[in-house]
Amino acid sequence: MLQDIRANAQGTAAKIIIGLIVIAFSLFGIESILLGGSSNAAAEVNGEEITPQELQQAVNNQKRQLLAMMGDDIDPDLLDDQLISQQALQTLIQRKLLIQSAREMGLTVSDAQIGSIVANMEEFQVDGQFSADMYRARLADAGFTPTSFRMTMSDDLVMGQVRAGLAASEFATPAELSLNARILGEQRDLRYLTIPMERYRSDVEVSAAEVETYYAENADEFLSEEAVVLDYIVISADDFKQPVDEALILDAYEAEKQGGQYATENRVSHILLEQREDESAEDYAQRIATVEQEISSGKDFAELAKQYSDDIGSSGFGGDLGFSSGDAFPEAMELAIAELQVGEVSAPVVTEAGTHIILLNERREGKAPTLEEMRPQLEEQIALSEARVELLRTVETLKDLAFNAQDLNEPAEELALEVARTGRITRAHSEGLFADRVLLDAAFSDDVLNAGHNSDVLELEENRWVVLRVQEHFPAQVMPLEQVREQIVARIADERALQAVEREAAMAVQQLRGGAGVEDYAGDAGFEWQVELGADRRNPMVPREILASAFQLAPPEEGGSVVDYVLSSGGDALVYEVSQVTPGELQSLPEAERNVIQQMVGAEYGQLIDNEYRQGLREAAEINVL
Repeated sequence: MLQDIRANAQGTAAKIIIGLIVIAFSLFGIESILLGGSSNAAAEVNGEEITPQELQQAVNNQKRQLLAMMGDDIDPDLLDDQLISQQALQTLIQRKLLIQSAREMGLTVSDAQIGSIVANMEEFQVDGQFSADMYRARLADAGFTPTSFRMTMSDDLVMGQVRAGLAASEFATPAELSLNARILGEQRDLRYLTIPMERYRSDVEVSAAEVETYYAENADEFLSEEAVVLDYIVISADDFKQPVDEALILDAYEAEKQGGQYATENRVSHILLEQREDESAEDYAQRIATVEQEISSGKDFAELAKQYSDDIGSSGFGGDLGFSSGDAFPEAMELAIAELQVGEVSAPVVTEAGTHIILLNERREGKAPTLEEMRPQLEEQIALSEARVELLRTVETLKDLAFNAQDLNEPAEELALEVARTGRITRAHSEGLFADRVLLDAAFSDDVLNAGHNSDVLELEENRWVVLRVQEHFPAQVMPLEQVREQIVARIADERALQAVEREAAMAVQQLRGGAGVEDYAGDAGFEWQVELGADRRNPMVPREILASAFQLAPPEEGGSVVDYVLSSGGDALVYEVSQVTPGELQSLPEAERNVIQQMVGAEYGQLIDNEYRQGLREAAEINVL
């Protein structure tokens, strides 16, 4: 076959085909044929890409926010990458649309503004002062570089300008404010009495027959908690610790002495000069030379940093970068710093960030503790490190054995481990090892509880693993009558007392609607009563249940009243009468309340126009999710 291909490749047709391929390569590029011009973007918005890196960072940021809000008890399903990525992508698309819109309007933010904001952010401060070390560390933790963070801040600020402009373009008319004030500032005269549930509960008598009937009719409401007894194996790094060889301690001590913690530290300042997009190489070199001349002339380095440096994080602090033990800055900078004497300024140093001119402010020599001082710490570190290796080996073996075993005894015997057993564990267990949600979820999972399998080997923390198996299952079942008798008596008594309260409340409403006064009715029946004239929706003296109900009723006719009742959370009946309604007036409200109404209405209108604007951008955009 190969011989046939070789022979045919010399023919006229083959030469024509090869010629066409060569022409295609030259006109369109090999990528257009081999790759079809495909993009690896997550989405395109009006031709601008959203990269997978941007999407992943958005996903990571959202995970951090969820973990910060909910802590270790978070449902793992909420951290599903696929679910979060869908939400994050839609957020990035909307963000891209707003940035494009801001760009079309010519909105921008100066480097000075961004620098001022960064310098005043508490996240980057130590003892109330901006810390360059903290700045770099916080950015690294969040997955940012100084450049990407600055770009993100710039985008955030211009988007804020768009939204602020939209909000400012919308306003509430005096008539709209007056209408809102009429409703929100409304006052009502209220009289009300309280019919306490406790008065009727004490009169209720519940017979044994009633208890038995209630128990038979509502048995499903008196189920015991489902429970399991578990066999389990727990292993941790502590189980594998061994005595540490003296030679390893000596080696670790020497390494520790050479480490950054005890190394010589240098405190430096710098002036960073970045080449601008519209700046030629000659102009850039001239700008660097100008700064060098200014330094040579004896001008204050800190003032020159404020004037010339493009590093927004440090320029406001005279270029101060804090201390480095030799590993905080790019290698070229660290090499230059090592050669400087205190008070000396370096020649220009080029890194990926730009050109640095560095001043060595201070040098402090590191001093390591003695071997005996560090021995306990080093022994623990080495023992734990070696134990972790053995732990992970054992975990991998245990995973294989437990997956195939009929119980936990075989894996335990194979690895010389112990099988422990719990008492009854319910889904709400909250003490000891099995208070951990991961273990409870595994114990009551279908695979372990119903199928009878061993669980996965579960990692609880860095150096602790558990595998479990259900030894005995106690399904939820109806509890014996004697165990729930008092509960049933209390429930029947509450139900009857509540019925009596509602009957009394209905009778009171009927009497009041018939013309009886709240004071007279309450006095005759022995109930407490209250009056609150001119009560508004936020009145702290009136029960919230009455306010929620009374302000929903239509105003009474002139000279009349409206009467109704509500139940409190404790089962008491609150019978109330609304006798007069006074609409709110904007001008009569305190200035603070007028401002609140104006802000509330403005915020509502601003949100509406913001939503409409976003929707309009989306409808007019060309969006491709790839």
